Amino acid sequence: MSADATTPVTTGEITAGMAVKGKVTYLAVYGAMVDIQQGRDALLHISQIGHNNFRNIEDVLKVGDEIEAFILKVDGANRIALTMQKPPELSWTQIKKGEVYNGVVTRIESYGAFIDIGAERPGMVHVSEMSDGYVQSPSDVVKVGDKVEVRVLNLNRKKHQIDLSMKAPEEEIEEVLEPAEAIPTPMELAFRRAQKQAQKDRKGKKDKQSRYDQDDIISRTLRSHR
Repeated sequence: MSADATTPVTTGEITAGMAVKGKVTYLAVYGAMVDIQQGRDALLHISQIGHNNFRNIEDVLKVGDEIEAFILKVDGANRIALTMQKPPELSWTQIKKGEVYNGVVTRIESYGAFIDIGAERPGMVHVSEMSDGYVQSPSDVVKVGDKVEVRVLNLNRKKHQIDLSMKAPEEEIEEVLEPAEAIPTPMELAFRRAQKQAQKDRKGKKDKQSRYDQDDIISRTLRSHR
């Protein structure tokens, strides 16, 4: 079940990635406590605030501030951790080898291009995986901002690396087996022999009639010339 940042949530509805709205109730060196409604306080750690250039948490947050955040995780004791950094659209558990995704080119290097498919980190298309033909430079095929379709070749969840390909997958050629000819039954064999014999008989009668007609024509021709 999903909810937007203005929807009150209950404990049973809280899931990682959900957007919530809350009010800062307490500030400390390590972060802030945030009331996300329904009497639930959640921890926003200082590393999850999303601002890089600040010395003290008071520089970016104050008690009473209303903020929008995302559920980072919920532990077994129902303690809730927040983040102000929007979570990726694709979690590492959702990405599958062989799946096809739409992405955007974010960076080009001499060896390939980096593609944002909505994961935590962009995936990389090596120059050898950009086309079925030879590609001298990735910039000959794509440029930053291009929308491309890519397929997952390999996934290293430990290193958070995704290897992608822009090539069409090789089609699997299925061998088509010709059906074996059925063995005729004795009755079918007898019927075939009868057919062949009947054809021979008809041909013999036709040849005999033809010879008779020819003899008759020759005979009448001779009589007419006498």
